[in-house]
Amino acid sequence: MEILLYLGGILFMLIGLALSIGLHEIGHLVPAKLFGVRVGQYMIGFGPRLWSKQIGETEYGVKALPLGGFISMSGMYPPSKDTGSAKGLFSKLVQDARSANDETIAEGAEDRVFYRLPVWKRVIVMFGGPLMNLVLGVLIFTIVASGIGIQQATTTVASVSECVLPAGTSQTACEPDDPAAPAADAGIQPGDVLVSVDGEDVDSFAEASSIIQASPGVALPVVVERHGTQVDTTLTPVAAERQETDAEGRLVVDAHGDPVMHEVGYAGITSQLAYVQQPIGTGLQMTGQQVSGVASMIVTLPQRMWDIGVTVFTGAERDPNGPLSVVGVGRLAGEVAVTDSPVIARFSTLLYLLGALNIALFVFNLIPLLPLDGGHIVVALWEGIKRTWAKLTGRRRPKPVDATRLVPLTVVVAVVMIGMGGLLIVADLLKPVNLLG
Repeated sequence: MEILLYLGGILFMLIGLALSIGLHEIGHLVPAKLFGVRVGQYMIGFGPRLWSKQIGETEYGVKALPLGGFISMSGMYPPSKDTGSAKGLFSKLVQDARSANDETIAEGAEDRVFYRLPVWKRVIVMFGGPLMNLVLGVLIFTIVASGIGIQQATTTVASVSECVLPAGTSQTACEPDDPAAPAADAGIQPGDVLVSVDGEDVDSFAEASSIIQASPGVALPVVVERHGTQVDTTLTPVAAERQETDAEGRLVVDAHGDPVMHEVGYAGITSQLAYVQQPIGTGLQMTGQQVSGVASMIVTLPQRMWDIGVTVFTGAERDPNGPLSVVGVGRLAGEVAVTDSPVIARFSTLLYLLGALNIALFVFNLIPLLPLDGGHIVVALWEGIKRTWAKLTGRRRPKPVDATRLVPLTVVVAVVMIGMGGLLIVADLLKPVNLLG
């Protein structure tokens, strides 16, 4: 059963990835067709063709490797002029790119080409793909946060400790001489709902906990709801030593590596966990945080890839916040599927991973380098700048930008991307990231 769940998690992510890629390409396809560009192919995946169907002038299909997709638009670049045989590797690459581009321009449809579109229309076509991933990410995060909800500690009491165990002890059961826990002494029972603490209404367990921790030795009036009736009691938290944590929840240590301790109030209450539906704008906030995180990762990508290389070849610990390959994401999805958690918790986590993957696709594709969408956007904007400058200075309208001259750089970028992808796959196989403990 466990292996079936593991494979189910991987399958969920593969299907989600294929749908994300398909929608990305639809984001290019729809505006291209609306603007009159002839689109010869719409393909999900690379490699050998598994299935295809000709509908009108466009061939729609699926290929064997679901690692990307593409649409073939007519005339991405201006048609080439006969310059004779190319000499040198880079010159041949440029010539081959121009020849391939020329083949996309169908006879009688010379005006239905991408490069003839106004700059703003080209930007819309190229931005449409990443935009679809952004929208999908927002939708998924909204479902996770506002549809399913975020798991939080509620104001309902799950359990009440019978006693206060000595600090630093491995003791798990109460001894006769151990003092009673403040909550038990106050008569608080499992199932009670905290209404107010020290005269302040509490809407979350975090609010109640904050008041209790700040009040060691202080008698606090507490109101709980029990079986529909409000019960008044008094809770006096005892002083307890706890290790400090920073804003991100990490344990704080001093210069010698010893834990930094501080005194807090302790009551002996644990709360019930429940999925709490968040305001509808939470999905958008989660998306913004994810975009910021991915952008930060891309800025530091060279260093991160170096660290991953060191991890692969030396066996050093891998950064759990580093990039993952498709293999790593699939592996993580499989591990989530077999965790001992409620089905809704696993489904929510898988959805979150898929949303994060779409945000990664959004940000990565906007990197201003060919062959990525961001590179095509930059080419279009550069042509727009040249045209605007020519108009302002009274010069003749410049020729369309011939981006095939950038093919050598494009090949270098593609090789680097393939190399990074290969390294990430090796790392995810030999030194996988473990986020689940």
